[in-house]
Amino acid sequence: MNNRYIDLYTTGSEKLLRAGIAEAKLDARLLLEYVCGTDHSTLLAHPDKEVTDEERDKYLSMIDRRAAHEPVAYILGTWNFMGLDFKVNSDVLIPEQDTEILVEEALRNLEDGMRVLDLCTGSGCIALSLLNYTNETRAVCTDISDKALAVAGMNAERLGLSDRTEFVRTDLFPEESVGKFDLIVSNPPYIASKVIDTLAPEVRDYEPRLALDGSEDGLVFYRRIIEETPKFLYSSGYLLLEIGYDQGQAVKEMLEDKKYIMTFRLSRILAVMTEWFLHVSISVVVV
Repeated sequence: MNNRYIDLYTTGSEKLLRAGIAEAKLDARLLLEYVCGTDHSTLLAHPDKEVTDEERDKYLSMIDRRAAHEPVAYILGTWNFMGLDFKVNSDVLIPEQDTEILVEEALRNLEDGMRVLDLCTGSGCIALSLLNYTNETRAVCTDISDKALAVAGMNAERLGLSDRTEFVRTDLFPEESVGKFDLIVSNPPYIASKVIDTLAPEVRDYEPRLALDGSEDGLVFYRRIIEETPKFLYSSGYLLLEIGYDQGQAVKEMLEDKKYIMTFRLSRILAVMTEWFLHVSISVVVV
C-alpha cells in the first residue's frame, strides 16, 4: 500500500463504507488529520504527500476501531463542545452539539459571580463551558461515577478552571450544606431501559449505560430533580434540563403537579412556580 494521503484516505473511507458507517468519508478524514497532525486544507492541497509507516499503521488501526462502530470521539480521546476541547472516554457520554442549546440558554440567565450546580456532570462539559464563558462563576458538579468525575476533573485542569469547580460523588444532589445556587443544570440519563438495546451500536455498545438509562420510563431522574430542586435553588434561580424529544408532555405534567405554571417558547419549556418564582427552562433535544 502507498503511504500517500489520498491512498490512505481512500482505503479508510472505503472500509468504513463497507462497515455501514454513515459518515464514512468524514470520519476517515478526521482520523487521518489527527494521525498526521494536519488539517483538511492541507490534505486537499497535498494529496500525494506521504506519511511515515508508523503513521500509516496508526491510522489503519483507528479505521479498524471505527469500522467496529467505536465512536470517533473515543478513538481521538477528545471532542469539541462549545468551542472547547474536552477529554472523553467510554466512562462519559460524548458531548453532543444539541446540548450546546442547553448551555447557550443557561448563559442567557447566568451572570458573573453566580453559583452553578451541574447534576450528572459526566465529562463536565456543561458546567465547564459555563465557567469558561463567564467571570468568577463557580460550580459544584455531581456524578455517581468516580470514573466520570476523574474525566471531569482532568477537563477542569485542562481548561484552567479547577479553582472554580468542586466535584462531588453522589447520587444526584449533594448535601444541603453546600448551600443554594443561582442555576441548576442537568443532562441526566433519560432513555427508557428497554430502548437502549435498540440504539445505534456507537451508543449501545460504547457509551456508559449508567449515563443513558433513565429506568423503566426514562423519567426517574426528572421526578427526583423536580422534587428536590427547591432545597437547592434560590427563589430567583433557574433550572435547566435536557430531555428527550418525546418527553415534553410528561415533564410538563410533572412540573404542573408541583404547581409550576407552564409557558412554551420554541423548543424550550419555560415554567414559573407561583409560590416562589422558580423559573424552569427545559431544552427539548432529540435523542
